Amino acid sequence: MIEYLSNHIFILIIFLLLIIITTVIWIRNYISRKVEKLTHERVALALKVKEKAHRIQTQYDSESVVHTHQGPKKKSRKYQKVTVLFADIQGFTRIVEQLNPEMLIDELDQFFLHFDEIVEKYDVEKIKTIGDAYMCAGGLPLKNSTNPVEVVLAGIEMQNFMEEMRRLKTIEHKEYWELRIGIHTGPVISGMVGRKKISFDIWGDTVNIASRMESSGIAGEINVSGTTWQLVNEFFEGEYRGKMPVKYKGETDMYFVRGIVPELSVNGLGKEPNELFRIRLQHIRFVDMEEAILNRLENELSDDLTYHNMKHTVDVVTQAEIIGKGENISEEEMLLVKSAALFHDSGFLITYENHEDNSIELAKEILQMYGFLEDQIQEITELINVTRKDAKPRNHLEAILKDADLDYLGRSDFIPVSQNLYKEIQTFNGKMSISEWNRKQINFISNHKYYTKTAKNLRQVKKEKQLNALRDLMDNQSKFQ
Repeated sequence: MIEYLSNHIFILIIFLLLIIITTVIWIRNYISRKVEKLTHERVALALKVKEKAHRIQTQYDSESVVHTHQGPKKKSRKYQKVTVLFADIQGFTRIVEQLNPEMLIDELDQFFLHFDEIVEKYDVEKIKTIGDAYMCAGGLPLKNSTNPVEVVLAGIEMQNFMEEMRRLKTIEHKEYWELRIGIHTGPVISGMVGRKKISFDIWGDTVNIASRMESSGIAGEINVSGTTWQLVNEFFEGEYRGKMPVKYKGETDMYFVRGIVPELSVNGLGKEPNELFRIRLQHIRFVDMEEAILNRLENELSDDLTYHNMKHTVDVVTQAEIIGKGENISEEEMLLVKSAALFHDSGFLITYENHEDNSIELAKEILQMYGFLEDQIQEITELINVTRKDAKPRNHLEAILKDADLDYLGRSDFIPVSQNLYKEIQTFNGKMSISEWNRKQINFISNHKYYTKTAKNLRQVKKEKQLNALRDLMDNQSKFQ
């Protein structure tokens, strides 16, 4: 009997162990599937953010690619604003008499390799070298508004390099090379040429005028057209040279670039851009970034986003600038606040829920493409966080953005804007009666406060009026119920 019970107990224990082992395996597999699913979702979201960021920055359009028997190939493309630089090395004939061919090519390679490094530094595209001439262009393949400034900066750095080479050659009592640079800004057509050896090239009057600027220049100088000068004269000092006839175009003004404006250069020497130069250039880049973001918001946001749409982003950016000026913030602080305002609702391009997280991820991806530094990106993402529903500002810039985001509470169009928000919430977050919504709005406005002196002066009184108008609306609605 005891042996019988022992066998049954043993079998029961084995059975229980099998159940436990099976349960543990099932739980492990379940957790593994959950983790795998969550990881897949997160990876998919991250890839979606990266793809969206890439499309925004490159303004990619599938129509820009044509499929041939050789595979996909970029179509010829017209650019409205490209800055073309021609650089021609002077003294070539004189020096070739003193150097053997190998040394001559080595020196030319040294110059052109350094020029390649310079144009890459300023996001300028090298087009080609022709003998002792070098050609590059800014504003392509990615369009931007900063290319005239960046190309002139590249030209200044090229001349600084040649000046240093001249100094060293003079010490060694050797013949030296000099550089003549010409620059012009205007429309071009770009495309791929060749069959076996395919290369990128550009054509148009802009290229021809840039070449004329170079040939009409002087060794050691940067000769720019009047068109280019009008686009860069806030950053550089120049000297007017007169007019040059251009075939079929009449005449064009010419200027020698003498250096960077002292206020915007390191130690006021006019040779290297300083921090203030970089910030002002970023403000120009912001315009490009703003255009790209707003274009995506307008074309890709759901029509059901009746409040968090492109117009709301424009309103917040505009109000952030108004409040920022009223609060006397610096040029860099203004750049940071406006950038955060621009991105704060961009996450709706990805998902409706937790859109602030997606906005931050998009900002991290895109801001670096437009030359923002890591500490600037970090500050912008922290500013975006303050636009969350219950977040409170911890510093002056966050207070400005928080006030800008809720500026509509004190505007004359508060009621229709509020109704748009109600319609959006009805679509995405379930049903709520209009009476419940108005009571919720009254409670929210009653407890809300503006944080900056500027916003209080602009909107506080009007906000009280909107609150009274909302209460009147509630009273009227109750009469008809």
